[in-house]
Amino acid sequence: MSPLGGIALKLVSVFLFTIMASLIKATSDLVPPGEAVFFRSFFAMPVIVAWLALRGDLSTGLRVKRPLGHVWRGVIGVSAMGFGFAALGMLPLPEVTALGYAAPLLTVIFAAILLGERLRVFRLTAVGLGMVGVAVVMWPRLSVDTLDQAAAMGVAFVLVSAVLRALAQIHIRRLVATEETSAIVFYFSMTATLFSLLTLPFGWAWPGWTAAGMLVAAGFLGGVAQIFLTTAYRFAEAAVLAPFDYASILFAILFGYFFFDEVPTATVLIGSAIVMAAGIIIVWRERQLGLKRGQARPSMTPNG
Repeated sequence: MSPLGGIALKLVSVFLFTIMASLIKATSDLVPPGEAVFFRSFFAMPVIVAWLALRGDLSTGLRVKRPLGHVWRGVIGVSAMGFGFAALGMLPLPEVTALGYAAPLLTVIFAAILLGERLRVFRLTAVGLGMVGVAVVMWPRLSVDTLDQAAAMGVAFVLVSAVLRALAQIHIRRLVATEETSAIVFYFSMTATLFSLLTLPFGWAWPGWTAAGMLVAAGFLGGVAQIFLTTAYRFAEAAVLAPFDYASILFAILFGYFFFDEVPTATVLIGSAIVMAAGIIIVWRERQLGLKRGQARPSMTPNG
């Protein structure tokens, strides 16, 4: 499959993740976030196990060298998922999607702080621009004149989720040094399922057969989307695929409009455009630096 095939797989995964979020949002009045996390994680596991078995990676998916690393990955990831699902019940889908774009920007900052990655002025400027876009999206929700406490809490939940998602990415970068990708995918689903059960005493509810079916579908689609996403990176470089993450705002606007009667405000659209521009600038710059490094390697000595 060509890089175009990788791009197609990435777009399909983004589309499926948006459907998943829409299903979670549609049931947010019926079940608490912890219960939604359980459905999302538990019903993704059969899909992931079947995928690993077909690839012949099931044995490596069950073998780990750093079990505590997977536990911490689960704690961070399930917390991020819970806060994100809670926000879906408080804010329009496009707004949650746009604010969620803070996660990759924060990953750049955390990588510099926690991993010692070099934070160049160009990249730092682009991150700052992206944060301006996030501020544009959230500003109307925090205005004193139009303050809606539930919406303001939704904004806070999305931002907390973004911070945790960024930390999860940093943790994954550490895990890949010793762990197989298949193991990281499998054990995250398993630990997320187990940790979500800890919220059971806080009031789970039977949502009814229709809503339960939607939650099961959300888990299934989440698993399929994860497989498409992982497979996409086998056919195209991360720098090529990264900009297509922003297709999620287009899908979120469509689903929000047709299924939830949500019309994105001008500030959401403007802020999203600013964040997307910042993200694409970072990807473009890193690709240019990668090309320069690749050109320099042939002329380097073995000690260089």
